[in-house]
Amino acid sequence: HSGFETTVVSSSLCSHFGLGFYTQNRHFYSLTTGPIFGVHLEVWVDTTCVKSNIHFPVDWVLLRDGVRTLMKAVRLIREHGLRHRMEPPEMFMNQMNKLCMEMTFERRKPESKKQRKKILRRMKKLSRVVMRHARRHSELLDKEWEQTDWRRGQAQQVMRRIAGVMEKMPAAIKQAHERIIGERVVKNEDKLLSLYEEDTRVIVRGKAGAEVEFGNKLLLAEQRKGMILDWKLSLETEADPKMFKPCLERIRALLGKKRLKLAITDRGFQSQDNRKYLEEKKIYDGICPKNVIEMKDRFGEPKFKKGQKRRAQSEGRIGIFKNVFCGRPMRSKGFENRALSIAWKVLAHNLWVLARQPNKVDKLTKIELKIAA
Repeated sequence: HSGFETTVVSSSLCSHFGLGFYTQNRHFYSLTTGPIFGVHLEVWVDTTCVKSNIHFPVDWVLLRDGVRTLMKAVRLIREHGLRHRMEPPEMFMNQMNKLCMEMTFERRKPESKKQRKKILRRMKKLSRVVMRHARRHSELLDKEWEQTDWRRGQAQQVMRRIAGVMEKMPAAIKQAHERIIGERVVKNEDKLLSLYEEDTRVIVRGKAGAEVEFGNKLLLAEQRKGMILDWKLSLETEADPKMFKPCLERIRALLGKKRLKLAITDRGFQSQDNRKYLEEKKIYDGICPKNVIEMKDRFGEPKFKKGQKRRAQSEGRIGIFKNVFCGRPMRSKGFENRALSIAWKVLAHNLWVLARQPNKVDKLTKIELKIAA
């Protein structure tokens, strides 16, 4: 609307951003007023993974990515008149592609482990040659960029592209060596998953078809009508139970400490600290127990059973939010840009939910017309 302007809020104040916006006179217009929220609040909390826009992180494929990016940058510099003595950049990319194909098909042959180690050593040697050529061309561009038709900012962009990949290539080479030649396990927190999305994390979901996902964990909390009350995109992988209490605290701080009366989650959020917190704040404990016997007893409570049955809608809400509003895959690059994009999408989703609510005035008008007829 022309009478409003939006103000971007940091992800730490995500609830405020997703639940309202500022008018021209700096007044915060809240979406939390009206009958959709009611007097008492009930929330359903769940987590999901926002996948990064990357291919499956195979160690030796990262070397191919690095060679391809560096050689494309070198080719761009050479096309604009600056050249060091070297073979054509396309030759190095072709060599790396051939090695990748050899690595792919070698695992089907006898003694594949030994042969794959030999191929990786050739990949490492080729990667280091490419890095030396890229470094020399980057230094040449830095000194003699005025001889090209580029502006200084354009030259710096190409140099940053080379520097970004050069910074991560040694780690990619070391990781491939450790896993393939050394046959040693690399911890998830130490893995390099992409040369371009360094904030990507390994998310172990344990679900059918998605045992492991690569991206960032997203927490969503919605109320009964589908309005998202709180969200958090985590840079580091946090356990679900540790995310539960801060989520409810943000909701209570925004919407009133006494309005929240019920919190429903799945078994992943169960912990003694969370149960104690709900008891202290006089919030109904709707956390599904991990113990099967205890879970059967809890399902004897009508309120608990009804809340857990409603949780299926939260799974659908997550699917709608990720597939319709965020897109598959999400195109934003970098963690900060993804967090900002999520904030905008939460606001758009909440406006969409409000627009879909039935208009009580229209219903009353239809009834009056029927009576008059």
